[in-house]
Amino acid sequence: MANVRQLDPSASPLDYFGCECRRLREAAGLTLEALGKILFCTGSLIGQIETAQKVPTRNFAERLDAAFLTDGSFTRMIGMVLRSQLPNWFQAYADMESKADFISTYQCQVVYGLLQPPEYAAALVAVENPDKVEELVSARMERQRILEKKQQPAVWVVLDEAVLLREVGGREVMRKQLARLVSFRNNPWVNIQVLPFSVGVHAGMVGSFNLLRFEDDPDIHYSEGYDQAHMTANPDVIRERSVGYAHLQADALSVEDSADLIARVMEERYGHRAEAENVA
Repeated sequence: MANVRQLDPSASPLDYFGCECRRLREAAGLTLEALGKILFCTGSLIGQIETAQKVPTRNFAERLDAAFLTDGSFTRMIGMVLRSQLPNWFQAYADMESKADFISTYQCQVVYGLLQPPEYAAALVAVENPDKVEELVSARMERQRILEKKQQPAVWVVLDEAVLLREVGGREVMRKQLARLVSFRNNPWVNIQVLPFSVGVHAGMVGSFNLLRFEDDPDIHYSEGYDQAHMTANPDVIRERSVGYAHLQADALSVEDSADLIARVMEERYGHRAEAENVA
């Protein structure tokens, strides 16, 4: 008989998910292959999920609920499972971000995670975590679900112009990323401004940072370094960074002019015309 890896359901959300999947499958008298046929996947994949060697997707969780008639329990669980794949030092911020009423961010290197398409996110993740790309991208896409909530947070993003020009993942990936930014043009809850090079020295020279505001809790300031993060509710820090952010918004192009610039860069730098000119 095969030596099946036993999980401790209290060890992590991923272990708990795997334990529950195995428990219900065995209670139903199903082999891995039999359940795989029901879920339209391989028995090997289910075995990897049951032993916490593979991170399930939201779609997989939804199909499990349908197969076992579990009234959405796996679907409710998947958010915790995916969030647990985020770096430990980032998980506290992700939790606060999901509860915020207003998110303000200045980004000088890359597009803010909530606005990244999977391809752009994958290119970034692969630099430091080439063996966990699928899991970390899934976790990032899970974060973005807050933009689909009935009462979604208001999001204000100031992007340094350099973000538009730094090629991440290749031309096609950049085109998809900029197209996604342009898609928010008429979204009243997501506002994007570009801080042009012409501004020169500005209030964001110290680096990227985020401000989270809540209806009943203190505001949070968040910034990060190479492998750690700093999150504080210190009123002096919040006041200083809030004033700095107001200056960034004032210096940046308007939301409309920013959308025009992003669309122009998308076509002129990453569009088919630009590709033809480079080939010539």
